[in-house]
Amino acid sequence: MSTLSAKTPGWLDWHPAPSRPAFALPPGTVDTHCHVFGPQAAFPFAPERKYTPCDGGKDDLFALRDHLGVARNVIVQATCHGADNSAMVDAVQASGGRARGIATVRPDVTDAELRRLDAAGVRGVRFTFLRRLADAAPQDALATVARRIAPLGWHVVLYFESADLPELERFFSSLPTPLVVDHMGRPDVTEPVGGPRFARFLRFAERDDVWVKVTCPERLSVTGPPALNAEPHPYTDVVPFARRAIEEFPDRVLWGTDWPHPNLTAHMPDDGLLVDYVPQVAVTAEQRRKLLVDNPMRLYWPGEDA
Repeated sequence: MSTLSAKTPGWLDWHPAPSRPAFALPPGTVDTHCHVFGPQAAFPFAPERKYTPCDGGKDDLFALRDHLGVARNVIVQATCHGADNSAMVDAVQASGGRARGIATVRPDVTDAELRRLDAAGVRGVRFTFLRRLADAAPQDALATVARRIAPLGWHVVLYFESADLPELERFFSSLPTPLVVDHMGRPDVTEPVGGPRFARFLRFAERDDVWVKVTCPERLSVTGPPALNAEPHPYTDVVPFARRAIEEFPDRVLWGTDWPHPNLTAHMPDDGLLVDYVPQVAVTAEQRRKLLVDNPMRLYWPGEDA
């Protein structure tokens, strides 16, 4: 019998009792960025992982989905599971068609495995460039992965720090797939929204037809206030950046919860209040409909009605 690993010290567990959102999500809303962690007893974490999270399995994710009024999920492979996509695929297959997956694969993945993942509901792979989460593979290996998945119509999800975009931009632009960027490219929200660094990100997104996830204000915020204790206007320092992305790319923005919110140590947001954050950044009904329903359906369930 395997021994379960202790959680990384200081990491907070997901919120046990999120509030009921005051904002009613439109029917067909898709949470395009969430994860499953284990549960560890059924889906062991990768030996090479850089952290051990709490359990956050499919049953807990689907309970949150229903509590918030979300219709569908896109489940992103967690780095703690490495390239073993078993937990993610299990959750996608258990969703009854209401979830898609983003996998982690290596350059030597077999064609048969790619076909299996595609049939299971996987629609992309994620490349992570945050060293604290995972060791980034060499760019030639990642380029090989991108070439392998392109015939399937999958896309590449990119996770990087805004400061690293100048050295990565040329590589990103060379990839033969659509691109989806996590968390608005992690802008430094202490800088002006009209400053050169965020402007460079916007130019990159415009030039390469990049999809932008307007996600994780709890991860980007410096001054808050946090989404806790019925706070009506959380993360006000992030709001201008999210609004700008939605204004610039109304047809290529996506939203998600990031549940179970890995590697947070300062506070754990109330997921109900994260839903209430949405109308602060998508200020019209048309913006909200595109952000929450139309855009993710076009990317992940093309040709299907919400």
